Amino acid sequence: MRSGFLKNSIVYILILAAIVALVMSVMNTRVQPQELEISTLATQIRQGLVKQVTVKTNGDVMVEYFNKTETKVARKEPNVPLFDTMVALGVTPEQLAATTILVEPDSPWADWGGLAITILPLILIGGLLFFMLRQAQGSNSQAMSFGKSKARMFTGDKPTVTFDDVAGADEAKEELTEVVEFLREPEKFISLGARIPKGVLMVGPPGCGKTLMAKAVSGEAGVPFFSISGSEFVEMFVGVGASRVRDLFEQAKRNSPCIIFVDEIDAVGRHRGAGLGGSHDEREQTLNQILVEMDGFDTDTNVIVIAATNRPDILDPALLRPGRFDRRVVLDHPDWLGRRQILEVHMRGKPIADTVDRDILAKRTIGFVGADLENLVNEAAILAARRNKREITMSELEEAIEKVQLGPERRSRVVPEREKKVVAYHEAGHALVGHILPKADPVQKVTIVPRGMAGGVTWFLPEDDRTLVDEEYLEAKLAVALGGRVAEEIVFGDITTGASADLQSVTNIARSMVTQYGMSKHLGPVVYGEKEELVFLGRELNEQRNYSDKTAEEIDEEVKRLVDKAYAVTKRILTDYRDTLEEIAQRLLSEETIDAAEFAAIFQKEDPPAIETTPMPA
Repeated sequence: MRSGFLKNSIVYILILAAIVALVMSVMNTRVQPQELEISTLATQIRQGLVKQVTVKTNGDVMVEYFNKTETKVARKEPNVPLFDTMVALGVTPEQLAATTILVEPDSPWADWGGLAITILPLILIGGLLFFMLRQAQGSNSQAMSFGKSKARMFTGDKPTVTFDDVAGADEAKEELTEVVEFLREPEKFISLGARIPKGVLMVGPPGCGKTLMAKAVSGEAGVPFFSISGSEFVEMFVGVGASRVRDLFEQAKRNSPCIIFVDEIDAVGRHRGAGLGGSHDEREQTLNQILVEMDGFDTDTNVIVIAATNRPDILDPALLRPGRFDRRVVLDHPDWLGRRQILEVHMRGKPIADTVDRDILAKRTIGFVGADLENLVNEAAILAARRNKREITMSELEEAIEKVQLGPERRSRVVPEREKKVVAYHEAGHALVGHILPKADPVQKVTIVPRGMAGGVTWFLPEDDRTLVDEEYLEAKLAVALGGRVAEEIVFGDITTGASADLQSVTNIARSMVTQYGMSKHLGPVVYGEKEELVFLGRELNEQRNYSDKTAEEIDEEVKRLVDKAYAVTKRILTDYRDTLEEIAQRLLSEETIDAAEFAAIFQKEDPPAIETTPMPA
């Protein structure tokens, strides 16, 4: 820091000195007096106009007048005295006596002053430019290093992440273990004629640990690790991306065996020809250079490229062919066993209470990825510290789950009594229908405390991770989603805008059942509508219709039939269990929150009858 301050001080001093010297030079140029002939000076002395004459060592004569403020200069022979010169021009000694004549003493700096004033600004400005050029050529300058790679290099001698720090992805570990073995013992594979994959593409949703897995491979192999993002290749200058790719691979070859990790490779690896700039698009030039570098490796280079993306569908086919990214490793949402292992990793080193049940936490966090679970444990630790506890208990962890999923509680929000009552019956309707229908997910918690953007929440917890759902399960979800609106209609005889999100969910589920899942007996097992995307934009734009107007009417009728069927089932349940609906709503108004055990106790008085869910007659 002191060195940088000293350098900046030198620059500022040089700039100030150059400005001062330049100003002095300009001023010296501006005050140059008017030149006067020596004969004219003699005439003016004879006329008595001259007040004072100063003779300088270089022969210049500075002339001052009685009635004028200006100063003029005359020149004489350097070795001839002014007196002799004036006498030779007809000036009498008496006339000279009336004029003051001063002789400037000799000075060794007299001849150098003007020269210094002229040359000093040039010297200072030249020195300043030289200093700035040296600074620009330094290693920390961006001005001269556009084409240099911005990859960060991590040495493998002190690994910070290993496979022990990665949980919930056993299959991905097995795939990448071969990469580690090749980097450690390449002769083992070469002797058998095997060729290790030159590139490994890790695919998965955000937060599933793709970057962490790449770091673990580097830590296990003990080799240098170059990390760069796909967006760091591209700048506003044409050709910079390709230059950075060349520089990156040259560094990797000098440090082989090593690993190059490119995060979010879809930033430069999109389909060619889809850009707005045609074939001269900067991203395409960068991609072309990546393709050349990956396929141009020698057999003894021992450089492996690992890339991560959550959009493999938009990558260029040339990037995915064998010889470049040979292997694709999928890191998906972990199951409950994987979530338990991930929780163990993130709880390592933290004061966790003995009463914390990891299995329950893992089953209550369906849909969470590794980043969510890390955030969950961190939020629980913050809550424990806020409550001045020495350990993280189950209470903080359960509250952290709700906070991560639904947002923080907003207990300070003032809710009118009428609105609070409507929310209580709304959430009671969701919970009651969800408990009665056998295919619906069990109720975990019901609350009318506002969380996030919701005025109240009914939290359903699936008993197990679901990858496939059947038609009855989706129909149950439709009925549960309509429970709040139907409860408002039955109790208050009116409806509010609180069910807008529920109606959106109902419409999406019913339309998907008809157009995507083939669950309509009338329309049959056919997919209606094709999703249209622009690869360059990387997102879905709209649905392209591949069916007639008549089919569109039939789709609308089937969607409405499914919604009407679910509405009828929901209304029948809430009408038959009106007393139970009142009991749940009153408990919510008095206690604000009902957990799973308290909610189940309400229904222990009698076994609920089976609810017929067959389609209503047209």
